[in-house]
Amino acid sequence: MLNVPAPVRVFLYTASTDMRKSFSGLHGIILESLKQDPLSGDWFVFINRRRDRIKIMLWERDGFVIFYKQLQSGTFAVPAHAGESLALTSQQLALILAGVDLKQTRPRKRWRCAG
Repeated sequence: MLNVPAPVRVFLYTASTDMRKSFSGLHGIILESLKQDPLSGDWFVFINRRRDRIKIMLWERDGFVIFYKQLQSGTFAVPAHAGESLALTSQQLALILAGVDLKQTRPRKRWRCAG
């Protein structure tokens, strides 16, 4: 199980991604389509057309890391979205990786600091 740190920003690229892409190909998507800085430390999530494989790319202090998960049965549930990308919280990403459909859940009201 992958632990997603709470303060990290997560960007889901919602268009189908060719899972043969590696560091350079995903780096290009981050720059061209997501318009984000790959070296920011943010997490970038890519999913294939069948929604049974997911890749997460991030920058650590000295290089890129890719996590790759392939389901043996079932699919990942992607939240409703408009456009090619979607910002997620670390909790939402953890739920998606655990097989939870976010359409069927809703967060309970919690206090948040205004600042």
